[in-house]
This record gives sequence, C-alpha cells and structure tokens, in this order.
Amino acid sequence: MTYCVGIKLNAGLVFLSDSRTNAGVDNISTFRKMIVYERAGDRCMVLLSAGNLSIAQSVREILQVEQLQERPDVEPLTIWNARSMFDAARVLGNAVRHVYDRDAKALEHAGVDFNVSLVFGGQIRGEGMRLFQVYSAGNFIEATLETPYFQIGESKYGKPVLDRVITPDTPLDEAAKCALVSMDSTMKSNLSVGPPLDLVVYEANRFETDKIVCIDMQNPYYRMLHSSWGQKLREVFDSLEDPVWDDAHTDVPLKVSGGRSKPLKKISRPDERLI
Repeated sequence: MTYCVGIKLNAGLVFLSDSRTNAGVDNISTFRKMIVYERAGDRCMVLLSAGNLSIAQSVREILQVEQLQERPDVEPLTIWNARSMFDAARVLGNAVRHVYDRDAKALEHAGVDFNVSLVFGGQIRGEGMRLFQVYSAGNFIEATLETPYFQIGESKYGKPVLDRVITPDTPLDEAAKCALVSMDSTMKSNLSVGPPLDLVVYEANRFETDKIVCIDMQNPYYRMLHSSWGQKLREVFDSLEDPVWDDAHTDVPLKVSGGRSKPLKKISRPDERLI
C-alpha cells in the first residue's frame, strides 16, 4: 500500500509520496513512487503512482519512450513534445493501456488484478498548470477549483485535513505543510504507509523546480511537525466541553428537548421468558 497526494493551487503545485511497499508485516521494502520529468525552461511534470508496483514501474519506463501516433503525417506525441498537459496525460493513458495489453492476461491467469492509480501534473510552456488522476483503464479526470487535489493509495486518513485547509488560494508553503500533516495522519493510522517521503513543490511559470526533498524520520522539520500536530490536536480536544445531558447547566446540551432524543430501545419485562 502507499499514499500519494497532488495539490493544484494558484501559486503552483505540491506533490508528496511515501515509499513503503509491503507484502505482509515481515516483508517491507522501500520503492520510490514519484518521478519528475523536466526540461528546464520548457516543461516540468511530476508522476505519482500507487497500486501494483510492477505495473507502475512498467508504466513509468514506457512513458519515457511511448509515442501516440494519431495521423501518419504528424509527428507522434510523447511527453517531451506534447504541447499541452492534456496531450501528455493522453500519452500516459496510452502507456497504461500498453502495459495492460501486454500483461493483463498473464496477471489474470496468476490471480492478480490489473491495479494501478496515477497522479500526473505539471506545466508546459504556453499553457497553465494542470493536474490529472489517471485510472487503470488509461482514462483520466482533471483537478478543478472545487476539487484542487487528488489522492491515491491509502487516502482516507489524510483527507480530512486537506478538506479543511486546501483552497486554490492556499500559499505553496502552507499547502506543503498541509500535505505533510495529511501524510503524518496516514502513517499514524496505517503501518503500510511509511518513510522516506518525497516532496516536490513547483512554483507557477518556472518550468523547473529546485524544491525537491527526501524526508526521513530524522528530518528536523518533520519531527517538529509530527510532535506539534499531535500535541496541538490533544490541546484542542481537551479545550472542548464534555457532553452534558442537562440543558440547565450548559448552553450546548447534548440532549435537546423536543429533538430526536429517543433512540430505539428494547426493554425486557420481568416476566418475559427468554427463548
């Protein structure tokens, strides 16, 4: 299992992935789930992967050489000559289908599902930043103002903080902090997600990035964030009032007169025989 998140903001893009792969509690390995494709001054693209590791690695390798030939009189599309991120995402989808056509039957015969999920985003000169989520069939959807981030892998534990914090206007550093909190929450609740973490922050219209870091558990910023987040959560929790049943003693009673305060309750009579 893994956890990856990609965030699209007005100021840029944030990508974060873990690197743990396991096939049981006694067989844990480390594999990178992120790769950056960059031609300085022209394009910068980031790919995150989750699902079957062999499928994801095959897709990554094929993507670098995959060509999408639509017309015989036009140069085949690749991620390196695509004029838009949409076309680059189409090349990625074609790479997924290429691997499916090659390996799906053999995997099915071995009882293995064809399972891969990808987040692909970046910017190509001549257009704005774009972020896509690509599925096992090679089809994809694009991030919007209403949905500015995508998660793949073990996503449920890290989603609440993203929903509460991330908007298109969120600053890049704040979004990076939020992504790390999201990852920390996931690692706290799921042992199949783990370090080291790969973080990339891309600033809009730069077409390259130098904000790339591999984070282990000794990283001073991550150690501070991990301990502070847990401590602050506990402080906020302790500051909330305990539930009070009598509305004469609080302005926020748990049980309100006239409300839905009578859940279904089965009462056993003293003379009732048990069968």
